[in-house]
Amino acid sequence: METTLTYLSDTKVILTITVGALELEQAAQVALIKLSKTTKVPGFRAGKVPASIAAKHVNPQALQEQTLDDALSRAVAESFAKEKLQPLDRPTVEVKKFVPGELLECTAEVEVLPKVTLGNYKKLSAKKEKASVTAKEIDETIERMRVGHATKKEVKRAAKNGDEVVIDFKGKKDGIAFDGGTATDYTLKLGGGQFIPGFEEAIIGHNLGETFDIDLNFPADYHAAELAGTAVTFTVTLHKVFESKLPNIDDAFAKKAGPFKNVEALRDDIKRELMAQKERDSLEKFKDALLTELVEKSKVPIPEVLVADQMRSIERDFEQNLVYQGVTIDSYLTTKGFKDSATWREKEVRPTALKRVQAGLVLAELTTAETITATDAEINEHVAMHKRQYQNNPEALKQFETEAVRRDITNHFITEKTIEQLILLNS
Repeated sequence: METTLTYLSDTKVILTITVGALELEQAAQVALIKLSKTTKVPGFRAGKVPASIAAKHVNPQALQEQTLDDALSRAVAESFAKEKLQPLDRPTVEVKKFVPGELLECTAEVEVLPKVTLGNYKKLSAKKEKASVTAKEIDETIERMRVGHATKKEVKRAAKNGDEVVIDFKGKKDGIAFDGGTATDYTLKLGGGQFIPGFEEAIIGHNLGETFDIDLNFPADYHAAELAGTAVTFTVTLHKVFESKLPNIDDAFAKKAGPFKNVEALRDDIKRELMAQKERDSLEKFKDALLTELVEKSKVPIPEVLVADQMRSIERDFEQNLVYQGVTIDSYLTTKGFKDSATWREKEVRPTALKRVQAGLVLAELTTAETITATDAEINEHVAMHKRQYQNNPEALKQFETEAVRRDITNHFITEKTIEQLILLNS
């Protein structure tokens, strides 16, 4: 068998393959064995006909077609292996010439995993930000804790900012109630920013039992396209007002907030927690900066088949997240000013997909360059760790026994080790 490799681009190749008589004879024998399993011959049970006997009974045309299929499959697979190419899709195979028993010429065209040329990954300029916690941040955290530990008391007065109120409301657009704009005995924290601008502020100063109208405009970027930028009127009835009393910041408060003897111990714990979170955030930003810089300094051809696959994944995840938020994709497109879904895919989805593909290819090449691997012991440990997270979910636990899930865990672990090595080389 002879193979000629031609690069059509940095990511696409075409192999010209010539198969000789010897390989075709081998393919014919394989084809005959396959066909013998369905060939009916008097005196033999179905599937038990010897190939030598079946040869006298099989349809010559069927044998020729099966021989061609088997010869093509083997020739294409062996040719890509010989050239050390990794196809990213099913090759487009075209038969150029076929003389049964003598010669087969064909071509196989496909995108392949490209050659990535890494930049100098040991001397990147990105730096890790130093994490720090200010007294103001600690104070803000304590203030949120005070709100969480506040006591509520029903009062008989006009509503004030910071109160919790119970209301009925009905929203109308052009005199007609709109979906999602009506509720009964709804509890609302005034000043919490839960409703559109102006709604909570308009309740302040009204008294118990009072019914009043609030004229507002929905924000232009509101997620529901049919309401974005429109004028509406809410009819509101105020039923109850609860006054919140914040606790004093003293040792009693600290003990109530956790296992702390005094306010100083509480502040120290908050500082440790904030510092740990900032360290994690700083590390993640450092990882992103290193990888972004390495991609920029490397030559990374981008296979379109990987981009298309990544785009489908991004679209699927994004639309699922919108469902969780109660937003339709059409509403999102309108709010963000996209003409249609095709424009959204080109302007927002595709750039993200390109970055992901480039990052993945660079990390894969770096893994090879640094000879990063994972031992069976390491993989077993990570599989066990994942199992512990799903120990109460028998169906999920079964998935960890499959080869596909184990392979995914292995790939993720090796990627993490590669990123850790990149950090080590640039720290």
